Amino acid sequence: MLPSQLSSGDVIADRRADYARMLAESGEPASAAELMEQALELVPGWAAGWFTLATYREKAGDAPGAITALNEVLALDAGDVFGARLKLAVLGGADMPDRPPSLYVERLFDDYADRFETSLVGKLGYSVPGKLAALIAATAEIPKHFRLAVDLGCGTGLLGPEIRGRVDQLEGYDLSKGMLVKAAEKHVYDHLGQADLSLEPSLSGIFDAGLAPARADLITAADVLMYLGNLQGVMAIVRELAADGAVFAFSVEDAEQPAGYVLRDSLRFAHSEAYVREILAEHGFAVQDLARSVIRMDGGKPIHGILFITRKST
Repeated sequence: MLPSQLSSGDVIADRRADYARMLAESGEPASAAELMEQALELVPGWAAGWFTLATYREKAGDAPGAITALNEVLALDAGDVFGARLKLAVLGGADMPDRPPSLYVERLFDDYADRFETSLVGKLGYSVPGKLAALIAATAEIPKHFRLAVDLGCGTGLLGPEIRGRVDQLEGYDLSKGMLVKAAEKHVYDHLGQADLSLEPSLSGIFDAGLAPARADLITAADVLMYLGNLQGVMAIVRELAADGAVFAFSVEDAEQPAGYVLRDSLRFAHSEAYVREILAEHGFAVQDLARSVIRMDGGKPIHGILFITRKST
């Protein structure tokens, strides 16, 4: 559910918000913002309303007004379910965070689960699962069959069918329960669990229920790391999951810059090849192969990514 659709609890304010939405959809964001301001005079504690106002103000070219509204969101919503800090960073109203709020990511994908595959694959040409599986198969220096694979950020399970024939056991983890329900419907995974890749390994949920460290000889993360900026935390999880010699295959959005990572207008992070290589080396992984590719479309423009095949030192 979009923030503009969340009820304020006041009938008149909701009606004004509905009219504002229609104005915005008709290409009149400034008028929509004025009407949302009137709604918020009635319900000043409505966090979703403030976020919607920020969206209208931004579309109307009023970045300072959008920043003011986003700061109101954060004052009302400490958990930041709307991702206001990310948006503030994009608009220049805050420093870039290392990662998005977990509540924001969970809500985003819970809301997206039912239409995820239709939208991402059918409309945006998302192609990472097939390309990553093909790169695993083509990389000469790694095994062709695996005892146990762990698919991090498995989503609706698009990668599972691509690698199932190469693994004896397959685990999948995602922060979104809605996504896990969809993944279960594919009947491809032997185990599915909820996990937060932004937390330290012991708190992530990946080692719960007696699931041992160092158990995986293949770890995958397709279109996942763009929801994390600093990759130190997720690499600590990967390192603990990985047996000696294990393969870690993953994708990132290509920052197309010499170093570091950036937060894009899409509220996703893009990483440079140099930054990824540095983090991998710190955690004992060596790059075996990589490929650059268009991984999907966004707003009619190609999004370029880097696919990595890496291996943990023995």
